[in-house]
Amino acid sequence: MKVIRTSTARRRVQRWRDWHTRWADDVLVTEEPLEIRLRPAGTAEPVRVAVTMRTPGNDFELAAGFLFTEGILDHPDQIQAISYCTDPDVDGDQQYNIVNVWLREGTAFDPARLQRNFYTTSSCGVCGKASLEAIHVRGACPAADPSFGVEPEVIGRLGDALRQQQRLFDRTGGLHAAALFDGTGRLLELREDVGRHNATDKLIGHFFLQRRVPLARTILMVSGRASFEIVQKAVVAGIPVVVAVSAPSSLACDAAREFGLTLIGFARGSSFNVYAGAARVRPAANAPASGE
Repeated sequence: MKVIRTSTARRRVQRWRDWHTRWADDVLVTEEPLEIRLRPAGTAEPVRVAVTMRTPGNDFELAAGFLFTEGILDHPDQIQAISYCTDPDVDGDQQYNIVNVWLREGTAFDPARLQRNFYTTSSCGVCGKASLEAIHVRGACPAADPSFGVEPEVIGRLGDALRQQQRLFDRTGGLHAAALFDGTGRLLELREDVGRHNATDKLIGHFFLQRRVPLARTILMVSGRASFEIVQKAVVAGIPVVVAVSAPSSLACDAAREFGLTLIGFARGSSFNVYAGAARVRPAANAPASGE
C-alpha cells in the first residue's frame, strides 16, 4: 500500500527553558530522498537521473524544474506525463519517493548528459559542478531586458514579503524558501523545502510546466545564501535579478557577472549589497543622491 508523504513529522523532544526541562511533541520538517526517473518513449526501463534530499510536496514541479535547469529538457511539451512510481517491486512506503517523467515520442534524449554524478544533498545541491562553462553547455534563456530596473525600496520589502508567506517555516523553523516577485515587489509564487536549491527547482518548475519561461522582468529571492547553483538556475530560467538574505559565494558572483544578472546579498530591510549588475538597481527619481 502506498503511503503518502507529508511535509512535516512529529517527534518527542526534551525542552529546556530557564534551566528547567520537560518533554513535549515538536513539529519537524520532513527530509526524504526523491529519485527522479526519465521514461523515454519506446523504452521499457527507466533512466535514473538523480536523487535529491527534499521535503515532500510539489514533487512534480521539483522534477520538472530540475530537468529544465540541468539542461536535460528545454520545453514542457517534451513531457508526456509525470507520475509517482507504480512499480510493484518497489515497497509501497517508498513509491511516493520516486517520480517518473514520461517523455513524448520524438523527444531527443542524450544519456551522455547524465554521466556525471547527480547525487544531491539538502545543503550543497548538485555536487561536482565544474565551472561557468556548464551553464553555457545547458543553454541560457535570452539575455534579460537591460531596461528592467528595480527600485531599492522594492528590494527592501522583499525579505518581509518572503518571510510572511513561509507557512511551513512558521511551524518548523527548518525550511528554506524561494520566491518570485515582479518588478514592483508583488509576490508571484513561493516554494519551501529543506534545501534552497530544491525550493528554487520547485518554483521554476511551476512556471516551466505552465509554459511561462523565460521569466523576464522578475526577481528571485532565496532565504540563506546565494550559491553558484542558484544563479545557474536563474540564468537558465531567464530571471534577471537574484536577491539573497545572506551572502553569495565567489562563484555565484562570477556567474552573475558573466551572464549579466543582478546579484544582491545581505538583503535585510533598507540595507543590502549589490555584487553584480548594479545598473539595474535604480533609485526613484526623487531619491537623494549618494556617493560611491
